[in-house]
Amino acid sequence: MNTTTLGSSDVNVTKLCLGTMQFGWTCDESASFEVLDAYAEAGGNFIDTADIYSRWAPGHKGGESEAIIGRWLKTRGGREHFVIATKVRGKMWPGPTGEGLSRAHIVKSCENSLRRLGVETIDLYQFHWFDEAVPIEESLRAIEELVAAGKVRYAGCSNHPGEKLSAALDAAAAAGLPAFVSLQPHHNLVHRREYEETLQALCVERKIGVIPYSPLAKGFLTGKYSKDGPKVTSQRANGVKEYLNADGWAALDAVRAVAAAHGTTCSAVALAWQMAQPGITAPIVGANSAGQLADQLPSLDLTLSEDDLGVLDAATRPYV
Repeated sequence: MNTTTLGSSDVNVTKLCLGTMQFGWTCDESASFEVLDAYAEAGGNFIDTADIYSRWAPGHKGGESEAIIGRWLKTRGGREHFVIATKVRGKMWPGPTGEGLSRAHIVKSCENSLRRLGVETIDLYQFHWFDEAVPIEESLRAIEELVAAGKVRYAGCSNHPGEKLSAALDAAAAAGLPAFVSLQPHHNLVHRREYEETLQALCVERKIGVIPYSPLAKGFLTGKYSKDGPKVTSQRANGVKEYLNADGWAALDAVRAVAAAHGTTCSAVALAWQMAQPGITAPIVGANSAGQLADQLPSLDLTLSEDDLGVLDAATRPYV
C-alpha cells in the first residue's frame, strides 16, 4: 500500500486503516488474527481500536479488541512496522473517574491500553467523543504529560463537531499544548452532510488528517443488499435500515454501475470515491474475515474518472 502523512504529524500511514471494533465481538480471535495477517501481507500499517471495544457485548468488559491486537503483535513481531491508534472516553470502570476526558481517566486508561496492547507507546491516542464536563485544556494537558513520558506520540479526536474541533485546536495553540493531528468523522456516500458541511474545510485548512469510520455504511455499500433480494441477517444488519429506501437504492445502483464499468467490487468504488474527497487520509475499514478485506483492497488501485465521480455525486445528492 502507498502511504501518506497523517495530518501535521510525521507519521506515515497506509491509505486504508484497519478498524477492529469487531475483534472479540463478531470476529473471534482466530478470525481476527487472519484479518490482521491479510492486512499486513497487503502492506497495511495503520490499526485502529478503542478501549471500549467490545464492552457492549454480553460478558465483555471492554479491552477485548486491544488485547487481541496485543497478542497478535506479540506472536507476529514487528511492532515497529505498525501505527497503533486507540481511543479513550467511554466508561471502563465504576466511579466518578471511570469515564470521560478528565486527567485521571485519560492517564489510567492509557496505562491500561498500553498493557493490553503490549506496547510502550501509542502512536495516536484519540478522544472518542467530546466531554462537556471537562475543560479541553485539562484533557490536552493529560496528553502533554503522556507525550513527555513517551507513552503517546500524537493526539487525535473522533465524533467532534466542527465548533468543538475548532475550539480545541485554538485552545491547544493558545496554551502551547499538543493539538489534534487527526479526526475520525462518520462519512460515506450515503452519510455525507455531517463531514462535508461542517468539518471538511476546517480539516483541510488546519491540516487535520481525516480517517472516516463506517466508509461502507455498515455494509450497505458492499452491494450485498438488494431491493428485491433475500433479507440479509447479521448482528449489524439493523444498522442499515435507514438506507433501505429510494434514495439509498439509487445510490447503490450508481455504485454498482461504476463497479461494473471498472470490473471491480462495490466496496472498492465506495472507498475510492471517499479517498478522492478533499482532506481524506485513510478510510477505516472493518472485516470479519480475510475474504471481506479482499473485497475492499482493490480500492487502492482504483482511480475514478471525473465522470465516475459525477455519477456518484449526482446519485447521492440527497445526502449532501
